[in-house]
Amino acid sequence: MRILIKGGTIVNADAMTHGDVLVENEQVVLIGTELDVPADKVIDASGKWVIPGGIDPHTHMELPFGGTFAKDTFETGTRAAAVGGTTTIIDFAVQPKGGTFHEGLAQWHEKADGKACIDYGFHCIVSDMRDELLPEMDQLVEEGVTTFKLFTAYPGVFLSDDARIFKALKQTAKNGGMVLMHAENGPVIDVVAAELVAEGVTDPIGHGLARYPAFEGEATNRVIRLAQAAEAPVYFVHMSAKDALAEVRQARDEGWPIYAETCPQYLFLTLDDLRNGFEGAKFVCSPPMRTPDHAVELWKGLQMNDLQLVGTDHCPFDFKGQKELGRGDFRKIPNGVPGVEERIDLLHDGGVVSGKISPMRFVEITSTAAARLFGLPKKGAIAGGMDADIVVYDPTKKHTLSAKTHHMAVDYSCYEGREVVGKPEVVLSRGTVIVEGDQWLGRAGHGKFLRREPRGFSPITRSKVEKREPALVR
Repeated sequence: MRILIKGGTIVNADAMTHGDVLVENEQVVLIGTELDVPADKVIDASGKWVIPGGIDPHTHMELPFGGTFAKDTFETGTRAAAVGGTTTIIDFAVQPKGGTFHEGLAQWHEKADGKACIDYGFHCIVSDMRDELLPEMDQLVEEGVTTFKLFTAYPGVFLSDDARIFKALKQTAKNGGMVLMHAENGPVIDVVAAELVAEGVTDPIGHGLARYPAFEGEATNRVIRLAQAAEAPVYFVHMSAKDALAEVRQARDEGWPIYAETCPQYLFLTLDDLRNGFEGAKFVCSPPMRTPDHAVELWKGLQMNDLQLVGTDHCPFDFKGQKELGRGDFRKIPNGVPGVEERIDLLHDGGVVSGKISPMRFVEITSTAAARLFGLPKKGAIAGGMDADIVVYDPTKKHTLSAKTHHMAVDYSCYEGREVVGKPEVVLSRGTVIVEGDQWLGRAGHGKFLRREPRGFSPITRSKVEKREPALVR
């Protein structure tokens, strides 16, 4: 089907231009002004932005956690993502304890294949880093799974000691992959959490109080030093604390290939959301929300490219029946919050409308940077030959976020009642219109598995001058 998108403002990470976009055979085939070409469908984008479909590099569909499973399936979760303007996700396939990486990937392919509504890739969660599995990491990189998530948190479940982390870093330095890190000092957090419970603090606020910002900063520093010793890149997921950001900022100032994301919950929610008795369970995730001063620094990190992008860590559990598993002991509350549908509108409203970031930086942190870092050369920009993952975005549309209207399979919204400015009007996935207005036109199985390319990184990647150029352009 030939689709012509006319009269919009095309927003890429490097420029904004007024023009038309012609789509055919799943790709962008022509960009120009006043294009007069035959098309099967014409979309009027007057007064709207035409932006690349969002890429969320951090989701957890159907993740087993704490005796239950994240509520969104690959069908419901990717449909919600698409409605929110995201056309690609990268989910995490979990290696079973004692098993191989491929065993975990096989389980996740079964969950996703024929069910995902948008394109998807996989990271590998390493739950059991054994020496005999190091060569398997090379195989996965060749097969298009180029990233491996390790943890300094969750003792007895996911935690890897420094030796295992170092070996994984050295292996990715050789094979062109990259280690992703959940950096918190898990064993020490468990000590503090036990002390709080012994003192009678059992409500969800205990979760936030136990996970000191310093514990995230310490673990981040430790992993950076290991990465420097291994001469390997490292990417920190869901950064929440200014303590951790300071470590990343220093390493990047020294020229090391250190990367990090943050998430909407750390930009728009605070530690106070964990208060109000057990209602705070809705906001339990790890790392936890912080005091407002941390969000101020995270926004600075996004403006100055100390933080490269915003993922969601989408991992939804119903308040009723799932979060309630932790009544009486915050340590048993399933960790995770929903957000895959709300990310783009929150960042437009809280970032662009508020004047913190430019429209180009908005596109960079929601799409382009993820494509670049995670080896998706056909995604993340509107240009000739690129996949036609396109969102016609109305930057003036006001609407209210609510569980009553969202498409995520979870019984609450972290942003219930928040009015935002900006909303997708039309969403295309590889040239197929899957959202038009409030109408869902997509289907389960449309999404394809994406084999990602290994990036390959050198220890010194860019100058301080390049890095310190503000991302805000108005």
